Amino acid sequence: MKKKATGAKDMRSHYDFSKMKARKNPYAKLLKQSVTIRLDRDTVEYFKTLAEQTGLPYQSLINLYLRDCAVHRKRLSMRWAQPVPPTAA
Repeated sequence: MKKKATGAKDMRSHYDFSKMKARKNPYAKLLKQSVTIRLDRDTVEYFKTLAEQTGLPYQSLINLYLRDCAVHRKRLSMRWAQPVPPTAA
């Protein structure tokens, strides 16, 4: 014997969703942390342009880049230029 497919209408009559209480996702806070960070205008503009090209939000792109740095344990390599000694005249 073939079973009849249960539709949404049948489900609504079977369950009373009006008595359910809304609950927030308990894991949502563990996924992302909101921070305030000051970035150079040209840096933000770079990611916004990249966002237009890729169709991804620029904040997600910044997060992906920083995540890649963290996952691969990338370290910043900076060297300050040595001051040029004054010439004797």
